[in-house]
Amino acid sequence: MSVTIKDIAERAGVSFSTVSKALNDSPLVHMDTKQRILDISLELGYQPNTAARRLVSNKSWTIGVVWPSVERFAPSALITRINNEMAKHNYTTLLSINQTELAIETFLRLQCDAILVFYDREGEELQNFTKQSVIPILYYGVNGLTPFTTIDATRSKAIELAIEHLVSLGHERIAYVGNTNSKDPLQSEKVAAFTEQLAKYHLPITIESLIPVNSLDTYDGYMITKQLLVSSNQPTAIISGSYDLTKGILRAATELQIQVPEQLSIISYDNIQQMEELEVPMTAVGVSLEEIVSTTVRTLLTMIEQKDPVPSIYLVPELVIRSSTSIPARI
Repeated sequence: MSVTIKDIAERAGVSFSTVSKALNDSPLVHMDTKQRILDISLELGYQPNTAARRLVSNKSWTIGVVWPSVERFAPSALITRINNEMAKHNYTTLLSINQTELAIETFLRLQCDAILVFYDREGEELQNFTKQSVIPILYYGVNGLTPFTTIDATRSKAIELAIEHLVSLGHERIAYVGNTNSKDPLQSEKVAAFTEQLAKYHLPITIESLIPVNSLDTYDGYMITKQLLVSSNQPTAIISGSYDLTKGILRAATELQIQVPEQLSIISYDNIQQMEELEVPMTAVGVSLEEIVSTTVRTLLTMIEQKDPVPSIYLVPELVIRSSTSIPARI
């Protein structure tokens, strides 16, 4: 025989509505009472009737997320935080790493309350994303590439801040390590901004300026940086395209006994807490993880609750200066 809210209410000595509020994490229930109700529900083996809940609310209480990768640290940290925040609002997150349009079609069939698309797929045709749906779709990427409401982290501004900081310290030989040949707009925006900023400050663009990697992972960052730092025209500063690349860049510098920042300054894209915990606390650019998460969750909830279109959002990146940058060594 299945356990009901009535059984929990009788055991806890409270009303049905109090149990319902507690199980939905309502702030209207005192924390001690809420914890007692949760403990009793676990003890009795209570399983919520999600079908009934859906009929009452006319919601599925699920969010479909189209995700490009579970391998890199920064994206994994981001989706974990979004999942945790949505859970506080009683939503379950369904994650798909299938091709974007296939994933969207699947979530539409499942009647998710909203779909969140993180685009990071080189070679996928964004112009095909024209399907209109009663289910709101939120896109995280470069605004204008899809017909959907977009959260744009303004990556070009982040690179602009990085170059401006290095130039103010006196650096002239600056390299960018990242996906320099990628068709992924999230990466190509950074590369375009890098070359524009070098031109703005009349800095040289050489073969050592744009350093291509096959992926944004640590090993590729390590291998390519070892080659770069033994070249005849090695840079005095490097801008890294991701947190994972940065770990590889630091490893290469350590093996070659190149001191950071005394002999090499490093700035990394991905404004996350872990930058401070590296062996050299890392100067970073980008929108903070906390701001991305809070904006994404708030926008999703707004799109679910209201029928009017939500305007796209531009998040402003920041420069966080730590120990990995200094004036260049004089030779």
